[in-house]
Amino acid sequence: MEKFVIVGAGATGQAVIGALQQRDTGDEIVLVSRSGSGANIPGVHVAQGDASSADFLANTCKGAAAIFNCVNPLYHRWLTDWPPVAAALLESARRSGAVLTTLSNLYAYGAINEPMTTSHSLTSSLPKAKVRATMWRDALAAHEQGKIRATEVRASDFIGNGSQSIFERGKKSLLAGRPVAVYGNPDMDHSWTFTGDVGRTLVAAATNSAAWGHAWHAVTNPPKTMREVFSDMAKAAGAKEPKLRKLPTPLLRAVGVLNPQARELPKVLYQFESPFVINDDDTRKVLNLVPTDWSSVIADAVRR
Repeated sequence: MEKFVIVGAGATGQAVIGALQQRDTGDEIVLVSRSGSGANIPGVHVAQGDASSADFLANTCKGAAAIFNCVNPLYHRWLTDWPPVAAALLESARRSGAVLTTLSNLYAYGAINEPMTTSHSLTSSLPKAKVRATMWRDALAAHEQGKIRATEVRASDFIGNGSQSIFERGKKSLLAGRPVAVYGNPDMDHSWTFTGDVGRTLVAAATNSAAWGHAWHAVTNPPKTMREVFSDMAKAAGAKEPKLRKLPTPLLRAVGVLNPQARELPKVLYQFESPFVINDDDTRKVLNLVPTDWSSVIADAVRR
């Protein structure tokens, strides 16, 4: 029996809880949540507090085998909210000796015209991508200096119930038989990572010493276009074949004037206008994982 601390009560944090509970080893699971949400999850203790407080986190993480960073600041606040949280997590890992296991994304690679691997450099010039790249470099430097143990799991755009993805947002329209709003090119190949597979990869990386000191890609199914995914969702839900309504880039910019979240989307549209494909071969080989069957992923995505 071990103690694990999950920081962040969203869909990916809950996926980590599910993966830990599947181990069936009686682990102590602590969920750090600013709002106190997650108190209704059986077998989980909720520690309500601020993830940017090193003292709070360090006290919460005493005796932990691993800390899972599943924090999800508002997208337009990454530049201000991530640095203090990242610093607190590093300090907590140093004091507790727990393996710092961070969930990240693919933004820091920038635009790449081939399947992405963790050997690609983190060269994106986007400020938000630089924040995530700096977090990993700082954690890796501390790991190499022997101050902490650290690993990172990078996932593509999520699919899964409650994931706040384009599919979760479009589900209501799809089930009602209305056109589904999309952006970018709906017929471009794209990797979609199931939230459940994110949780499994994070747990595998945290509990396998061969993963420490390295970044990994979450196991992910072969790429599909948005049109294909929405079609699969419609079939699984017994809904009619959806019509997709592409949102023009000028409209996204106009919406962004009033909506700070939407304001950031045009900056990363390259991810949806060219192939955006993940290579997870190393994860499959070293961590012995395969992605969840696609039909099960779709069934979860349409679950109400």
